[in-house]
Amino acid sequence: MTSLDVRSVAGVPTWVGVLGGGRMGAGIAHAFCLAGARVVVVERDDAAAAAGLDRVTQALGRSVDRGTTPEDLGTLSARVSVSTDYAAFTDCGLVVEAVPEDLDLKRHALRAVEDVLDGGAWLATNTSSLSVDALAGALRRPERFCGLHFFNPVPASALIEVVVGSQTSPELEAATRTWVTALGKVPVVVRDTPGFASSRLGVAIALEAMRMLEEGVASAEDIDAAMVLGYRHPIGPLRTTDLVGLDVRLGIAEYLESTLGPRFTPPAILRDKVAAGHLGRKSGRGFFDWEDAPSSSDSPPPSAQPAKGERP
Repeated sequence: MTSLDVRSVAGVPTWVGVLGGGRMGAGIAHAFCLAGARVVVVERDDAAAAAGLDRVTQALGRSVDRGTTPEDLGTLSARVSVSTDYAAFTDCGLVVEAVPEDLDLKRHALRAVEDVLDGGAWLATNTSSLSVDALAGALRRPERFCGLHFFNPVPASALIEVVVGSQTSPELEAATRTWVTALGKVPVVVRDTPGFASSRLGVAIALEAMRMLEEGVASAEDIDAAMVLGYRHPIGPLRTTDLVGLDVRLGIAEYLESTLGPRFTPPAILRDKVAAGHLGRKSGRGFFDWEDAPSSSDSPPPSAQPAKGERP
């Protein structure tokens, strides 16, 4: 097996690495495994690696139960492994980084991954807003690097945003289209710019929804209903923020404010909720209450009740 053989399994690399086994990382690993790749997830310690493997295995089990794959769980699970050693990526034709949205953390992690990869391997970041070129500045082979912005929850989302940096090679851009299609999703290709397309638009709508809630224009439930029923959004902007994580949205908004100006200034209600630990679904409460929500990365967005005190 060689890492240069990047399309030998139904259009996806034979071996795919994922750095980070949280909700997004597990979802990415699940998607590539279903497409036929062997997947290795690297985490910071044994406990995190075990938790990541459990997330992926549970997601694969649900796919089997739902009949979305013809393979059995044993066959699928045999293609997934975890490690705490970056050297586990050595044979990968593609590694997708999925660590928290911190520029320095991502730059350090990407360089560490590149150090163990074959020169013919590809590297991608799952960042939702950080500059691909800024991240590429840490790499020796920036032409083999791009953004692959998966959406949460990965199995239910039809979109992957392909972010092309100024040094990303045309060969890699073409390869990403093949990979995304093989995953059963649709590629949207954008140039490297703050917030790309999806985060920039999504955050703008979400911040305005928060300001409306803050001003008492309507309840969280009714603001979301206006977008779902009036504009056919599958989920309202406040519920989406709960799924993404209020802390994540705050970080993106602050970055966009610093690069694009005051129209992305986070409202006080967002800062207050993050300070109080109300981070959305993962903490059990955000703009809605999620105490009964499943913790899987594969579940479609469950119904949620407006958080206590959210009705003006």
